[in-house]
Amino acid sequence: MLDLIPENPYILLTPGPLSTSKGVRAALLRDWCTWDADYNESIVQNIRRRLTALATKDVDNYTVVLMQGSGSFAVEACLGTVLPKDGKLLILTNGAYGDRMAEMASVLNIEHTKIDLGEVTAPTAQDLEKILESDPKLTHVAFVHCETTTGMLNPLEELSATVKRYGKTLIVDAMSSFGGIPMDISKLGIDYLVSSSNKCIQGVPGFGFVIAKRDELEKCAENARSLCMDLVGQWREMDKSGKWRYTSPTHVVRAFYQALDELETEGSIEARYSRYCENHRILVNGMRGIGFETLLPDNMQAPIITSFLYPNKEFDFKPFYEAVKSKGFVLYPGKISQADTFRIGNIGEVYPQDMERLIEIIAKNGELLGQTIV
Repeated sequence: MLDLIPENPYILLTPGPLSTSKGVRAALLRDWCTWDADYNESIVQNIRRRLTALATKDVDNYTVVLMQGSGSFAVEACLGTVLPKDGKLLILTNGAYGDRMAEMASVLNIEHTKIDLGEVTAPTAQDLEKILESDPKLTHVAFVHCETTTGMLNPLEELSATVKRYGKTLIVDAMSSFGGIPMDISKLGIDYLVSSSNKCIQGVPGFGFVIAKRDELEKCAENARSLCMDLVGQWREMDKSGKWRYTSPTHVVRAFYQALDELETEGSIEARYSRYCENHRILVNGMRGIGFETLLPDNMQAPIITSFLYPNKEFDFKPFYEAVKSKGFVLYPGKISQADTFRIGNIGEVYPQDMERLIEIIAKNGELLGQTIV
């Protein structure tokens, strides 16, 4: 069957959707019935169990809720269900995805405080402690682990420890890190972790998921601000029957099952993390050798996606992008306001030899001014 799957015209060096394997794409070719045990037990429930095991060894105290839509849908479902009417949310943000959580909170009429650290500054435990000390009304804390706006890896361990020391409920957007960076959410004290199908697990877009502490989720039964995105309602239906309350993205779910198989074959998260780190090492060293500089210092950088500064005032990203695309790679525009940047991702069905080939292609671009690559 894999011989029938067409080759992609280029590799997506983006933070998701990303390049997937032929096996994952082939898994999309069969239809499934949402009522049938072959789908609900063998695929949906299996996925939920495997995601829990990837997230923590404390599998009995955590559960997984799958949610239709992009990762942002899952984040909004989490915020809209987890926050009680009298709760108050603290959002630490240093990029577009933290800002998006604050926008969600506003639309959902969730009382919240947004602490904007700017785009190139990481939050510290000391910053967080001062805020928690100053506002006893705060009940929940949310932040992004890997902020793909810049590629920054926020300090998960120290922030999580501070949140739990103050007895607050912790929500982590691990959209671009879960499955690619090892972690145990029970040891970290994370109550809710959100990610999606088209990131480091290397599936295709179509659903997100929330890995939740069972006893915390139980408390949220009357909180939901939406019928369709009621996390507790979805959880109870899935626990009872494996069914999604409303139509599930069956093809995407089956492709994700295949992606989990391929993650296990690779050696699970630790092996994938090693590959991503090697991709990142080759990329950064190669780009610096050509003359590009990274936006962030190495100690703040995730091995997921990297922001590069424009090399000079004459540099034009659009023709540069088109030239690189013509040679088989799609890059990603910049997303910050403080500097002219573009981004290159390392995740997905991407290997060190691909990064080496990318560097060779860019190196042939002479003065790096966007002229045709030869």
